[in-house]
Amino acid sequence: MAKLSAELQRYFLDAPSVTPTSHETAAAGVATPGSDDVTLKELLTLGGERTFGFLFVLLSLPSALPVPAPGYSIPFGIVMLLLALQLIVGRAQPWLPMSWLDKGFARTKVAGFITKGLPWLQKIEAVSRPRLAIICTSPVGRLVLGLAIALMSICMMIPIPGTNTLPAIGIFVIGFGLLDDDGAISLAGLTLCTLAVGLVASVVFLGAEVVDQGKDWVKDLIF
Repeated sequence: MAKLSAELQRYFLDAPSVTPTSHETAAAGVATPGSDDVTLKELLTLGGERTFGFLFVLLSLPSALPVPAPGYSIPFGIVMLLLALQLIVGRAQPWLPMSWLDKGFARTKVAGFITKGLPWLQKIEAVSRPRLAIICTSPVGRLVLGLAIALMSICMMIPIPGTNTLPAIGIFVIGFGLLDDDGAISLAGLTLCTLAVGLVASVVFLGAEVVDQGKDWVKDLIF
């Protein structure tokens, strides 16, 4: 199986500028590499047998990168929450509503995120290999990973600056572990998720404290 970075490079960055015709691709309802938008249906097909990990890596990537990605955290967080719930209940293949599958995202934006994320992917691929696979393949292991991803997806949807990057990185790393059945990498992702919970809780708590202090200041000023 080709490395994920090479697969994404070929599909999104080395794709021809003119859409090729393919009876098989059209019959499957999947966009070809040269089309204007990338759909969730296309990503599901591209992910093949490793769809869960593949989707978690790609959907978390925009928010995990140290660059602004407005408009992605909430919708992608919702999709990843649904996928995480399916991981928790033990589904072998992900299911998404039909209305979501045709949702398109500009190919140029997706290619831009992938270009920025390729160095990350290649660094993880250099150390990734099947090990401690029970963490990624057993029902209990997938339950724990699914719960962590679900929590991080909710954190990503909190509309407060600074609450989506670290949770997205945690999902990204866990997703990569699921891709290669690398339990060690998934454990590293769980560690990042634990740190993310502390960070998000601190941001939310401090935000509430600042709001309360502001209310007290206004009351003192008025009364």
